[in-house]
Amino acid sequence: MPADPPAKSSRQSSDLVSISIVSHRHGALVNELLGDVARRCRNVEVLLTVNVEEKLPFDESSFDIPLRILHNESAKGFGANHNAAFRRAQGRYFCVLNPDMRLNADPFPVLIEALADPRVGVAAPRVANPAGETEDSARRYPTLWVIVRKAFTRAQHHDYEVTNVPLRPEWVAGMFMLFRSEVFRQLGGFDERYFLYYEDVDLCLRLRGLGYDALLEPRAVALHDARRASHRDLRHFVWHARSLARFLMIRSRIQ
Repeated sequence: MPADPPAKSSRQSSDLVSISIVSHRHGALVNELLGDVARRCRNVEVLLTVNVEEKLPFDESSFDIPLRILHNESAKGFGANHNAAFRRAQGRYFCVLNPDMRLNADPFPVLIEALADPRVGVAAPRVANPAGETEDSARRYPTLWVIVRKAFTRAQHHDYEVTNVPLRPEWVAGMFMLFRSEVFRQLGGFDERYFLYYEDVDLCLRLRGLGYDALLEPRAVALHDARRASHRDLRHFVWHARSLARFLMIRSRIQ
């Protein structure tokens, strides 16, 4: 079962957003992202986890935002890192944010507005590539047939058409997810049995089981410089395959 993050203290702000970022030798990217956050976002704190030792080009005083840098003694998985950050977060809202994201405007007011709907468990922005084209960050749950078809045809398509109307997909990608902290706590955070990949799919499936929807809000936009490690690195490919197998097995049990 996923780790159950403990209850927050009474110091939790009514509108503070706690942003969790994990760096795996992504210091230069994180530096750019933190600059965006400091310039464009209000009432946020950042918890940066250094997953493997690296020399960062900044320190906790480099930006005009509350920043805490957490150092791991040994590398942890995606879910374990964000769950650990959540246990230190003080905000009413908890944001999971990849280091290769960039912000041209503050996405949080619109996403917080979306989370005012009690049926919404997680909200995400429209994610665009550097050319401004919408990425496939809102998807349907994977099936074995779809995975096999993609492997043999290399076909790429979007499961949903993203327009100017909020969309309720089956799941949203973990590159940028915003939760009410009470919902993330209720869920027990990410399932740490997934070391890397499919934690976001699993989490959205469990959210749906609790009666919550995922929502993509196209008025909020974030830019993504994709790092497709699983396409280049055998270790990442193996993690990807193992996580997919776990998800398909779990989903088959609850259908």
